[in-house]
Amino acid sequence: MRPTSTIDVTRLLQAWSDGDEEALPKLMPLVYEALHSAARRYMAHERPGHTLQTTALIHETYLRLVDVRKVKWQSRAHFLAICAQLMRRILIDFARSRASQKRRGAAPHVDLDEALLMTAEPDFDLVALDDALNRLAQVDERQSRVVELRFFGGLDVRETAEVLKVSADTVMRDWKLAKVWLFRELRGGARDGK
Repeated sequence: MRPTSTIDVTRLLQAWSDGDEEALPKLMPLVYEALHSAARRYMAHERPGHTLQTTALIHETYLRLVDVRKVKWQSRAHFLAICAQLMRRILIDFARSRASQKRRGAAPHVDLDEALLMTAEPDFDLVALDDALNRLAQVDERQSRVVELRFFGGLDVRETAEVLKVSADTVMRDWKLAKVWLFRELRGGARDGK
């Protein structure tokens, strides 16, 4: 089997954008490993025995992709960025639902240094990180997107720069600033700016 080319993925994405319903089922095997890696990163931070498994997260993402209409897909990186957003929403919805069922109070703080290093942290609170990222988006939308694409989507600096249409240096600067800002937010620091 030949390695997946970016051109093949882009061609299928464009066909799907143009209304070819057969393009998505052809596309998924080409990007499955990248989606599986992203889902595995997400699930590594969930508690042991989480009822949503990696494969189920990918399948739920696929089901939501089927409903995505009129997106002008630009590249493999753009597709993976959208998938990262969908996975984040699925897990956040799941976590919020679980929290409301348990009627627990305030969410515990996330140790961002450990979370961003992608270590398995049983007390990792995806909802707290999501809330902090939403606050960051109000202050600096691009920094929030950089974190989402790199941390949640698993995109490298080059792919992130491609999706955001900025330089790799800008991505690295935003990544560093966003980590500092989020660390302060998650530690209960000031919320009135950067």
